Amino acid sequence: MVVQRLVRSVSIAAGALLILAAPSRAEDAPPRAIPIAVAEFDYRDTSGEVRNQEAEHAARLRRFAELLREGLDRSGKYRAVPFTCGGEPCSAGRSDPAELTAEARRAGAALVLYGGIQKMSTLIQNAKVEMVDVETNRLVFDRWITFRGDSDEAWEHTCRFLVRDLVEAGPAR
Repeated sequence: MVVQRLVRSVSIAAGALLILAAPSRAEDAPPRAIPIAVAEFDYRDTSGEVRNQEAEHAARLRRFAELLREGLDRSGKYRAVPFTCGGEPCSAGRSDPAELTAEARRAGAALVLYGGIQKMSTLIQNAKVEMVDVETNRLVFDRWITFRGDSDEAWEHTCRFLVRDLVEAGPAR
């Protein structure tokens, strides 16, 4: 009798271990990161400032796109996919929109993110950001962001805000 109870207890414990060790179902798996192509952003300075800041703005613009890709990758919701547009930097202002979407699709992206920044005055800049589903060619994210300042810190703060917004409000797959 004691042996039977011991065998039964061991059998129950072994069965429980097998159930716990069994592979989880697909619906229990974490969602896969959405492949996204992040285009270079365009820049326009209409502030009328006397000092030429083209080099500074070009560097900030490159860094903005880099930080955006890195932040989206770190989020786990997205996976940045590199893509090119026939020798030109891929941006909405320098590429045909159909080509931009086609290049993103060829690179394996499900989404393409693009936009531009305009410096209105010494203190105010605006960023327009859009995301398109490359299969349906449907706009799935559209934001107008105003930010204050023209420093590395102001641009990086805006980028962090945009990454949070994309992770929280961007499309779900």
